Amino acid sequence: MPILKSILYKPPFYFRSGHISTIYPSLFRKVNQVTFERKRWTTPDGDFLDLDWSKTGSKNLIITLHGLEGSSDSNYIKGVIRIFNENKWDGVAMNFRGCSGEPNLSRRGYHSGETTDLDFVLNKVVKEYDYEKIVIIGFSLGGNVVLKYGGEKGEHLHPKVKNLIAVSVPIDLAGCTIEIEKKKNFIYFNRFLVSLKEKFKLKQHLYPDIDAQKVFEAKTFKDFDGLVTAPIHGFESAEDYWHKSSSLFFISNISIPTLIINALDDSFLNEKSYPYELAHNYSNIHLITPKYGGHVGFPQSHPKGYYWSEERIIDFVEGKL
Repeated sequence: MPILKSILYKPPFYFRSGHISTIYPSLFRKVNQVTFERKRWTTPDGDFLDLDWSKTGSKNLIITLHGLEGSSDSNYIKGVIRIFNENKWDGVAMNFRGCSGEPNLSRRGYHSGETTDLDFVLNKVVKEYDYEKIVIIGFSLGGNVVLKYGGEKGEHLHPKVKNLIAVSVPIDLAGCTIEIEKKKNFIYFNRFLVSLKEKFKLKQHLYPDIDAQKVFEAKTFKDFDGLVTAPIHGFESAEDYWHKSSSLFFISNISIPTLIINALDDSFLNEKSYPYELAHNYSNIHLITPKYGGHVGFPQSHPKGYYWSEERIIDFVEGKL
């Protein structure tokens, strides 16, 4: 029964607010100890992915995936790479298409269930590098991608991949879409929608078949995903996209030890994003649901600046949980 209720997060009182825990890291956290070297890889369809590497000369590697409209510059990405670097692991931050500072070349972009780019990156890493152990870590949208990928691969996941980690992960996309569009999340939701529209505008010339005015007038994720995400990526509707991309329906097929950390005060998540039954029934799924933490938050007072979730991740990988 890998529901790790004994793993407690006891933040200072001022971080016992989900919104403060969510907002504080993006505004005030600075992770200056990670220096990236960028490599651009051409994808099989002629597009590109930018990979940011932080190496220590290790035989072990973490691959990190950011959240919606994030990047390798996101503090939670640099934070987890730093703690692994300091424990003698290499790290690589995979930027989703269009998230590395310039638009990607093809019509398609990234989305919550898009796993082919992760598969491409993993296979190229295995082929061209001599790492002995690989761990894949995803945050928010990236966490959903990691869990879905693990379930899709099942027993066929490359044996060098030893663990999967997902933090603040919306495993039920339809339900979480309802949550994030509530008034309590207006600031976050509006930032996401504005950013997605700007991305669309930069590539508008590639979408002559899409009514741009309707896109710019979109008020909900259902509007945007129905007009843009779904048709570009081969889904029938926003609902079809959410259903087929939700990792909730893939988790039971994951074949290696996997950690999910979802705070109970995460205002983005719905009830189904706390998969207690799956963790109870499947020995590979380890679930931590602390009372506090917010969305991709978990700040704490620590002499090295580590966040609570980062310490739990490396503890899990090292078999200390």
